Amino acid sequence: MAEVVLGVDIGTSSAKAVVARPDGTVLRTAVRPLEPAFPRPGWVEHDAERDWWQPLASLCRELLTGDAARPAAVCVSGIGPCVLPADDAYRPLRPAILYGIDTRATAEAAELTGRLGESALVARSGSILTSQAAGPKLLWLRRHEPEVWARTRRFLMAGSFAVARLTGEYVLDHHSASQCQPMYDLHGQRWDAEWSELVAPGLPLPRLAWPGEIVGVTSPETAGETGIPAGTPVAAGTVDAWAEALSAGVQEPGDTMLMYGTTMFLVQVLDRPKTDRRLWATRGVTPGSATLAGGMASSGAVTDWLRRITGEEEYGTLVAEAAEVPAGADGLVMLPYFAGERTPLFDPGARGTVLGLTLRHSRAHLYRAALEATGYAVRHHLDVLAEAGAEPRRLVAVGGGTRGGLWTRIVSDITGRPQEIPAQTIGASYGDALLAARAVGLAGPDETWARPGQVVSPQPGGTPYDELYQIYRAAYPATRDLSHRLAALQQSSS
Repeated sequence: MAEVVLGVDIGTSSAKAVVARPDGTVLRTAVRPLEPAFPRPGWVEHDAERDWWQPLASLCRELLTGDAARPAAVCVSGIGPCVLPADDAYRPLRPAILYGIDTRATAEAAELTGRLGESALVARSGSILTSQAAGPKLLWLRRHEPEVWARTRRFLMAGSFAVARLTGEYVLDHHSASQCQPMYDLHGQRWDAEWSELVAPGLPLPRLAWPGEIVGVTSPETAGETGIPAGTPVAAGTVDAWAEALSAGVQEPGDTMLMYGTTMFLVQVLDRPKTDRRLWATRGVTPGSATLAGGMASSGAVTDWLRRITGEEEYGTLVAEAAEVPAGADGLVMLPYFAGERTPLFDPGARGTVLGLTLRHSRAHLYRAALEATGYAVRHHLDVLAEAGAEPRRLVAVGGGTRGGLWTRIVSDITGRPQEIPAQTIGASYGDALLAARAVGLAGPDETWARPGQVVSPQPGGTPYDELYQIYRAAYPATRDLSHRLAALQQSSS
């Protein structure tokens, strides 16, 4: 019987699983679509049974057959930081409150910041408090749903919920915990007892483990549901973006992942924590490591918006048209803040803007300007990383937006940096499978399954991008107050 490992990732809009051999050879993959709920403006939720457990169980039953029926280990990652309140038997008490796309706890974040101080928060927990952090979400739950809070004995994320159901263990990995600001001490690598009690008094906190650490074995009760044999080792997972970074070989200090998708996400590996209020400072995937991360509120979402409002069914048509437009989109500069902006602005009131429009501009110019806007935003993040003392050494591009070539080429031209695209980019579930293999000694602690693929290099010679980037950087402060006034009008009319 072949020796295999199983990795599962629970994302926002899909769950995916992979069975792989210890050398990284992929045997099988499967996907299940998910649909987050939007019960109120600013609220985004998952039903843990429907969106987390049932897809996981279904994926495992599909993949674990024949020579893959008995995996050597299992690892599950998922979206985070999320807050799922549960009782002491891990029964969910309400739908899970998702990560930074759920903005209900904005007031609680501001309240905690006023009480603890922004400088102290950054120094101790690594980041300012925003809708991204789990701490304000827990405080929101206490304030607005006291009947749920009174019954809450566990708080879980997608990955830790899976571990709890599979093994009965209440565990959270260090990286996910470091996104629970202000409850985690970034430098001490432990729960901060004082600030945890302030945010969630009396709530038992999960045992901490590093991603890839064995935290339990599967129970007989879940074997029938999942097809995973009882007694199978289960490794702690982590937040999906960090598992995806690992899958792409982003694990050495200076390695930086660019994840092209509906939003753009960046993760840079560090050898020790560095903090900057414009970024998220967290613990990493390997023991003792750290990362700096950034996330845009929209990138590919803007191109999808353009596709829909122009009535075009195929992205390929718009990409081909945009490829014929010269660099700089004939003098158009777009701010891609159509859903506000996360890092490095932390401004939910920012709004999308197009500067330089004339009657001669076409939809192709707008589409190219949207791709270039992401490039300017990536360059902004890379500049901030350098200013924080974390100069990127190597860029690795992953995600659906790497296909086709135009978007990645534009980003390299704007940033002046090459990007590596691994030969195989399955995603976070592949990183989970690697963590499972490491956990039981089937892969070395520093082994990578990433294989070299394409390198996208900036084109030689001059481009208009340096000047246009300066316009991009000046445009936000010049329009910020007007955008905030418009955002207020939009909210009052919704």
